[in-house]
This record gives sequence, structure tokens and C-alpha cells, in this order.
Amino acid sequence: MIKISAVNYLNTKPFVHGIQHSGFLKDFDLQLDIPSICATKLINYEVDIGLIPIAILPKLDYHEILTDYCIGAKGAVGSVLLLSEEPLDKIENIILDFHSITSISLVKILCHKYWNINPLWKNSSEDFQHLIRGATAGVLIGDRAMKIKSQYAFVYDLAFEWEQFTKMPFVFACWVSNRELPALFVKNFEKAISWGVEHKLDAIANAENYTEAKYYVEKNISYNLDTDKKRAMDLFLSYLDP
Repeated sequence: MIKISAVNYLNTKPFVHGIQHSGFLKDFDLQLDIPSICATKLINYEVDIGLIPIAILPKLDYHEILTDYCIGAKGAVGSVLLLSEEPLDKIENIILDFHSITSISLVKILCHKYWNINPLWKNSSEDFQHLIRGATAGVLIGDRAMKIKSQYAFVYDLAFEWEQFTKMPFVFACWVSNRELPALFVKNFEKAISWGVEHKLDAIANAENYTEAKYYVEKNISYNLDTDKKRAMDLFLSYLDP
């Protein structure tokens, strides 16, 4: 049985929908996790495939990117945000969302190479949003970020800021295996993911606010892992600390 870890966010529902309902896959175990747990499970060989933050790719002994699909953005993504009561030049501390790995690396790159600020970094735990006040900003990702962003005077979309910095799209996560898998399963996995993206509106049909969800998966999220995104991945990975 092939074990799969996927993120349980609105933007990943098309993938999950494809895995569960396309009919292409058999004999699999699908586990729904936050991004950092997806990463940990793949690193520790607790699963065979993960929708993982791209920042962990250098930490894997072996990896293979399985599909031509990803969680990416061309411009604003809407769900990976730096939230603050103050503008960038007034920020002294940044709380880092414990759900995330790639977003943490991305905000550090933007601070050091684009915004030219040098905040203190603070790790987070569950429900840290109330600590975002004054000169303390916070990185928040996923559905939680979209729900509370209107509460803050300054909202910096990290994918948009990356595009301003590099003139490139951004890739947050992609499908990766930590070992060589049977060719037939890989072929059918690709079909299942593709089917899910094609039927993405069915996947979000029960979303709390369908109109906003529809705009998000159609306009904010760019699912194709194309050549430009692969180049952007290479550039991002080159910025990471060795």
C-alpha cells in the first residue's frame, strides 16, 4: 500500500478530490496533515508521497517530483501573508507560522534581500494570532490567513512580494516521493491529480463561501508546474542557507 500525505487546505481540495474520487488509484492510504507534518512524514519515511513544502527538498536523501502540478502562484496567492499593524520599516519581530516551512524561508529571504529589514524571529504555537500587534507581525498561511487578514492594517502577500522581487512565479509545495515507486502507480497518480484539478469546482462545492473559494482556486492558485515555476523553485532553493 502506498502511503500519501496531503495538506488539508482549501487550495489542496482539488488534489484530495482527485485522489479520492477519480477512480484511478487503488491500494493507497491518504493522510491529511498540515504542511510541516507532511514534510516530517516524508523525511522520516512514514509516507511514500507527500505534498511537501519545497524548502525541504534539499533535506531528502532521495526525491522525485511526481506530477506537473503544484501549489503555486503567479502574483498574489491570497493565503500566505505577513500580517501587521505597522508598515515594514516599523516591524521589530515576526512570528512564524508553525504550519509552514517554505513560507518561513520565503519571508526571511524577502526581509534580507528585498525589504532590507532585520526583525527578530519568533516561533509560534497554536492560536498565536492574538500576539500580532504593535511592532510584532506574523506570518500566517492557509485558510486561517484568509479568514483574519481583514483585521490588519498591513497585509503583505508573500507570493506577490516574491514576484515584485524576482519577476517570477512562486511554488509553495509539490508532489514528491522519497523512493522509486511502481511506474503504473505513478502514472495513475498523475491522472488522479490531473482529474482533480480539472474538477476543482466540484472539489470546493461545499466551501463555506463558495464565491470567494471559486475565485481563490481559479485565480489565486496556479496549479501547473511549468518551466517558469521550475526556474523559480531553483532560484528559491539557491537562496536557502546550506
